[in-house]
Amino acid sequence: MLQILVSIFFIQIVYVTFFTLRMIFTLKGQKYLAAVLSMFEITIYVLGLSIVLKYVNQPVSLMVYALGYGLGVLVGSWIEGRIALGYITMKVIVNDPQSDIANKLRDIGYGVTSWLGSGRDGDRLVLEVLSKRKNQKKLYQSVIDVDPRAFIVVSEPSQLHGGFWTRGTRK
Repeated sequence: MLQILVSIFFIQIVYVTFFTLRMIFTLKGQKYLAAVLSMFEITIYVLGLSIVLKYVNQPVSLMVYALGYGLGVLVGSWIEGRIALGYITMKVIVNDPQSDIANKLRDIGYGVTSWLGSGRDGDRLVLEVLSKRKNQKKLYQSVIDVDPRAFIVVSEPSQLHGGFWTRGTRK
């Protein structure tokens, strides 16, 4: 019975990891990769489910199935975080409108658009920076190193067209 429980556990981890990655690939527009992954996912799912259904009268098999499911979500999320598909847009607002932060970020390779904004206590320098998701922590730290008091908001764009970034990605 132990061998069956271990099999259920690992099958669930693999299945749910594939499920999680397929969903993320689909959301990121990687439909062909998601389709290929789904073929493996459903095969593993049917295999695991058939084993669990044979032992459905034993609650421990359902508990192991559920535990493997939860762990599969964590593993899939961890893998996606390592792959870090897509892009982020970081909006940075600094109190000093004369700050040289835009040029410092450009010097290390980021495309930066900047403009003056009005805040409650006066003018602010507003920056918008596009980066690959896998570079988000590095960009964040670069901003904090220049201005530890900067206000930062990160979002994920769903489409890109034109500008510095798309020209740079074609090279």
